[in-house]
Amino acid sequence: MKNKLLIIDDEEKILKTLTFLLEDTYEVFTALNSIEAYKFFTREDISLVLLDLSLGEESGFDLMNKMLKYNNEAVIIIMTAYSSIENSIEAIKSGAYYFVPKPIDLDQLIILLNEANKSLMMKEKIKHLEGYVKKDFIGRSDSILRITSIIDKVKDTNATILITGETGTGKELISQKIHRTSNRVNQPFVSINCSAIPKELLESELFGYKKGAFTGATSDEIGIIRKADKGTLLLDEMGEMDLNLQAKLLRFLQERKVRPIGSSETYDVDVRIICVTNRNLKERVSQDLFREDLYYRINVINIETPPLRDRLEDLDYFIDYFINMYNISFNRSVKGLSQPAYDYLKNYDFPGNVRELENIIQRGVLLTNKEYIGLEDLANNQAFSNMNNRDNNYLIIYPGETLKEVEKKLIEFELKNNEGNKNLTAKKLGISERGIRYKIDEYKL
Repeated sequence: MKNKLLIIDDEEKILKTLTFLLEDTYEVFTALNSIEAYKFFTREDISLVLLDLSLGEESGFDLMNKMLKYNNEAVIIIMTAYSSIENSIEAIKSGAYYFVPKPIDLDQLIILLNEANKSLMMKEKIKHLEGYVKKDFIGRSDSILRITSIIDKVKDTNATILITGETGTGKELISQKIHRTSNRVNQPFVSINCSAIPKELLESELFGYKKGAFTGATSDEIGIIRKADKGTLLLDEMGEMDLNLQAKLLRFLQERKVRPIGSSETYDVDVRIICVTNRNLKERVSQDLFREDLYYRINVINIETPPLRDRLEDLDYFIDYFINMYNISFNRSVKGLSQPAYDYLKNYDFPGNVRELENIIQRGVLLTNKEYIGLEDLANNQAFSNMNNRDNNYLIIYPGETLKEVEKKLIEFELKNNEGNKNLTAKKLGISERGIRYKIDEYKL
């Protein structure tokens, strides 16, 4: 089966030439403008793109950013007649895989496309590895086993599920697991990030529209909800949704009918709804930023994902997993962490949770020139910059200090690290919250 390639250029002659050259190797799609190009890109699930930087009055950069927002793993090669170092840097900074000047050297282009294909294959290999591990495990701690138990009980029901928790705790992975293990597994899994789309456009993205319903509606669109019919719809960051749109979503959840913008027809939709947010929706209800009736409608089953600092028994598992994954990605053979590096991680509170740990390990695998990632590899990590800058890594104790002086220093040290959180400080020091409050008063902290 041929890989799909989308070529976008406002000169039809160039499209015909490149199609003739590449159609034996690729399933080629061509577009003369950004609207046509984006439809092909999304509808055909294309990951390899040749994009002209200048599309008449349109900007290739704008289209590239839109494509990468839809699929951040797409490989986009920029073409332009206006070759310059500045343009090259800007294109690559914006996410382009490479930059080729016009007139195009066709032999070099074929070599570049081959390399781009290898990059896509590597990404697919990593996805396969991720899918294999995540298919069976999210973690092994008690809190994760409880979540797995809830998933087993509700996966085949139509109950709406609300997944809450801090950023980077794996909320979307849980939603994927619910779908993957359910009786809807062979039906669509459709996700939309409600905070990434302007509120004026989100309604049309969700419910669809008829041709001519508004300026720019040049054809009928069925909308995300109907695309997920018979399957699962993930509403990511839905706590950011506009209040007016919340009312329309509530009506859909009650009736399970969709009416596209500009249409008088309604369509029945059978879809499992999963809502994901890192916001405290109860708090937003009290602030009149979220409808109370919608909150209760979506909160039939609530799954709260615990932060990594509360399930450090999963840390070893994640470290091994990410090292294996990035060994494959970067063609490395790192065996693990050095003891100082491991101790460093064991005592870190991971404000960015599992996603932050992944970035730390990715950088460590990439930078180390040893079999084991050292503390020096982690210390240079941008993810640790806050920890390194705030002088919270070491507690200095001088000879001759009394036990009370040392105890005061230790409590003050942990309070600072935990941003004044008395409960968390008490947990880390192994005493009761009442005890920590007493010590804070005693030492006037």
